[in-house]
Amino acid sequence: MLETHIKFGEVHNLSYHVGIDAERVSFQNIFSTSNGGVSLVGFKAGQRLDTHTAPAEVMVNVLEGEIDFFMHDKPYTLHAGEFLLMGADVAHSVYAKTDAKVMLVKVKP
Repeated sequence: MLETHIKFGEVHNLSYHVGIDAERVSFQNIFSTSNGGVSLVGFKAGQRLDTHTAPAEVMVNVLEGEIDFFMHDKPYTLHAGEFLLMGADVAHSVYAKTDAKVMLVKVKP
């Protein structure tokens, strides 16, 4: 079953759907199904997500700012307009070098 607060057929700016909170990393679900979904994450410079895994293959797409994305203990610096692909159940973490907004596209294998 599809879960979303977005009306189909409307045009939206992704960056407006997630804010940046000085106290914590912000999350906004755009839509989800049993097969995956799309989420937005907002970071204040210096915020991080500790090492964790996701049960889906993920496209990490930086909309604004710059992040360090750590996967297999290797850092990848991503800037606005860049993305990387990550397999399911891969340990990873994120550090925001600047204020940043990131779109995650998740597909369950």
